[in-house]
Amino acid sequence: MTAEKVGAPIGAGFGLGFVLANTGALPSGVAMVLRVLAVVAFVAVFVMLRHRRSLKGTVPPRAGRRFGRGYWLVVAVEVVAVAVGLAVFNGPVHTPRAAVACISFVVGAHFFGLAAIWKQSLFLWLGSSILLCGALGLVLAIAGSSTGAIDTVAGVLPGGLLLGFGLWSSKKSRIPVAVVPASV
Repeated sequence: MTAEKVGAPIGAGFGLGFVLANTGALPSGVAMVLRVLAVVAFVAVFVMLRHRRSLKGTVPPRAGRRFGRGYWLVVAVEVVAVAVGLAVFNGPVHTPRAAVACISFVVGAHFFGLAAIWKQSLFLWLGSSILLCGALGLVLAIAGSSTGAIDTVAGVLPGGLLLGFGLWSSKKSRIPVAVVPASV
């Protein structure tokens, strides 16, 4: 299985989850449009990947690609960081509306680890963008902004970035998307 066939759906899946989970505080019409667009983008990733598969020879096989120890270490640190962050914001800081911002911040940061492990600068851009959304969401949450504003900045925007990444990587015929790393 090529890196694109694994990486694009993973990114799109998390992007869809971010959008669906964080549009509840928005006006119902806006939320519905964003949800429909997210589902369409998610499905488009699979359609484009299937189309690419039918174009024999356009996607070289990626022998030796697998999830290595470095990947699992990054994921383990990410899970712990999310758990600790949520405990801090729900506990001593008393800012439960910061949950989505905390998650986005950590997800953005985890892309820095992936960029280093897989030597893919694209992940620095994606990680920086999502981390920035999370940081802005944290500022909004601490400042007492509305749930809709926090969820849009720290949830819907990162979801859109991940869906866009999934779309972009699924339409490219030869790109080094390293969501599935070489042996580490």
